[in-house]
Amino acid sequence: MRAAVVREPGTTTAIEFIDTATPDVGPGDIRIKVAAAGVNPIDLYTRNGFLHEAGALERGVQTGLGWEVAGVVDAVGAEVTDFAVGDRVAALTTTMTAPIAGYADYLVVEAKGAAHIPDDLAFAPASVLPVSALTADQAIALSGVKQGDSLLVTGAAGMVGGFTVQLAARQGVKVIAVASKSDEPVLREWGADLVIDRDTDVAAAVKNIYPDGADAAIDAAIIVEPALAAVRAGGKYVGVRPMDVPTSDVVDVVSVWVEQDSARLAELARTDLDIRVAQTLPLTDARLAHEIAEKGGVRGRIVLEP
Repeated sequence: MRAAVVREPGTTTAIEFIDTATPDVGPGDIRIKVAAAGVNPIDLYTRNGFLHEAGALERGVQTGLGWEVAGVVDAVGAEVTDFAVGDRVAALTTTMTAPIAGYADYLVVEAKGAAHIPDDLAFAPASVLPVSALTADQAIALSGVKQGDSLLVTGAAGMVGGFTVQLAARQGVKVIAVASKSDEPVLREWGADLVIDRDTDVAAAVKNIYPDGADAAIDAAIIVEPALAAVRAGGKYVGVRPMDVPTSDVVDVVSVWVEQDSARLAELARTDLDIRVAQTLPLTDARLAHEIAEKGGVRGRIVLEP
């Protein structure tokens, strides 16, 4: 089978395409014939060396790309009872050092990382739920916000930010969305109560409405200090990249790292979320996909189709 991997990080040319044996399933695993794989920031960090510099990956060691996929179950392990060959699924793999990952014809994942998807949900949009939607959902839980609370969301028009806006608004949370002003119509449609231009003083704009600050912030854009300054004393700041989380004596600071959750992923797949796919490309265009994603400004996820 084909797979895209990285050995020596660098520019997009660091992505190598290899032919390798189709992986076997373990007792608790399923094998998915991949129909779509989302291109995420974590993939860019794997390829460009950010994670190597952080000590999470080792140079010269083959590392697979792609944490989220959708496709059809091709084989099941002896201990798997919830899935059968032919099932349509989405799945999250969080083994950062795996030599083969989602940018491949087939992917083996733990059954607990997969979820059934509805027949009317196409593979491309389904493939962008496992990382972004689960991260958003888990970040909201970490924030501790409840109905009537105020929540600042940076990068609100991005994937994690966008799902955060939608999910939090549906829980009755007052969402303060930070994004480009051109994104205001869609953010309002998703349920944002207030939209702040990302080029303004975020903390000042928040405190103009909430003098003590927002009850919590989910910093999907990783602007860090401006988002932290917008949170009230005793509130909570949730970061999405652990190495960039600030410190504070007055705000509770935590970070989210997406975890597998089969049941919740299945629920999200059945939820009427606005799932934005910016572009689909063949697996062989993985380098181009990274180039486009790295330029920024993309509204929606780029998806690779083997």
